[in-house]
Amino acid sequence: QVTLVESGGGLVQAGGSLRLSCVASVSISSFSAMGWYRQAPGRQRELVATVTLSSATYYADSVKGRFTISRDNVKNTVYLQMNSLEPEDTAVYVCNGRLRIGKVDYWGPGTQVSVSS
Repeated sequence: QVTLVESGGGLVQAGGSLRLSCVASVSISSFSAMGWYRQAPGRQRELVATVTLSSATYYADSVKGRFTISRDNVKNTVYLQMNSLEPEDTAVYVCNGRLRIGKVDYWGPGTQVSVSS
């Protein structure tokens, strides 16, 4: 079985920072890519950032320059460092991993991020 578990969400004032963690039950080298999505009420699910096995990264225009995705292979953990948070960043943030074998997607249960004005 493969599980992803997020943590680090919470309530923060605009301009503040949070670091989200996504811990996998298997080596994250099992995934060709991992990333973070977010879902806010009344909005489409948005791909926020991804990191590949070769450490190539992608960021949505809305977070570029403010968010940083990183990977710790020893801890089987992917992080999302979020700086200069804005109320528009309020959403449930969900971790995703795509297996190299079978190209199966796994999803965490999500963690709530709330940014106050």
